[in-house]
Amino acid sequence: MSAVLVVHGGAWAIPDELAKASVDGVKAAARKGSVVLRDNGRALDAVEAAVKALEDNMVFNAGHGATLNVDGEVELDAIIMDGRTLNCGAVSSVKNIPNPVSLARAVMEKTSHVMLTGRGANLFAESVGFSTVTTHALVSEFERKEWECHKTYAAGVLEDFNTQWTHDTVGAVAVDSSGNVACATSTGGIRNKMVGRVGDSSVIGCGAYADNLSGAVSCTGHGESILKVTLAKLILSHVEQGKSVADASDLALQYMGERVQGGGGAITVSPSGKWAATFTTQRMAWAAAENDVLWSGLDPNERKKENLN
Repeated sequence: MSAVLVVHGGAWAIPDELAKASVDGVKAAARKGSVVLRDNGRALDAVEAAVKALEDNMVFNAGHGATLNVDGEVELDAIIMDGRTLNCGAVSSVKNIPNPVSLARAVMEKTSHVMLTGRGANLFAESVGFSTVTTHALVSEFERKEWECHKTYAAGVLEDFNTQWTHDTVGAVAVDSSGNVACATSTGGIRNKMVGRVGDSSVIGCGAYADNLSGAVSCTGHGESILKVTLAKLILSHVEQGKSVADASDLALQYMGERVQGGGGAITVSPSGKWAATFTTQRMAWAAAENDVLWSGLDPNERKKENLN
């Protein structure tokens, strides 16, 4: 079967000045992950490679480019999940780690736990040889200026994701040539969040989920809303009931909007290679590598096509 990889760079009101860089960034990440799949690599390796590329890109709110909390610190959340085994690893409120998705994978493969948080996650990172960087190295000049302008959580977060100063999560989903699915999600969270706040991204079934019996999902948007409706699992429950991945994503996002007034987006892939990139916010940068084609979009109903190679 054909392998497929889909990535997103966050669902929010992406301003025009960041639009091109956002689309270029997700396309580059999709190319990075697709190389793994073209070499008959595993979906798990492909989603990690794609998300690492996004974490290394200052345009996105994950790893480098992350938002600052109320104390002006970076606290990162990430998750990765293998749909073949349901093995999963996650970290939350971890500091000074440039690629938290790889640390999440280490939790999955080197511990008997699913999630490590805060100081414990950083101690584990040190014990398995992860290098750390300064907060300054992770924060863009754009983020530092925006943080100075919006120093109170209530002044900004209550506007959810409809303003041009709040940006969001990154993620990837994939199915490999063996029919195995995987997902990964990573974020710096919401600007001016309380110290220790954990959103949906690192929570299994909320910010991400993968199961070979139904598919893989990575979510983005208002974390508290996604948590309340367990969005990733909700999408896959619709798939299990016979809905297409596109219809399942639409139904779940519509429910989240109606039930808890939350905006967001999701990328979804099925074990058979069907995929969707869906959002209810103003914009979401996404890209999909399928066969020799690279699809991408930013605005609602936008779907551009180019050669992958």
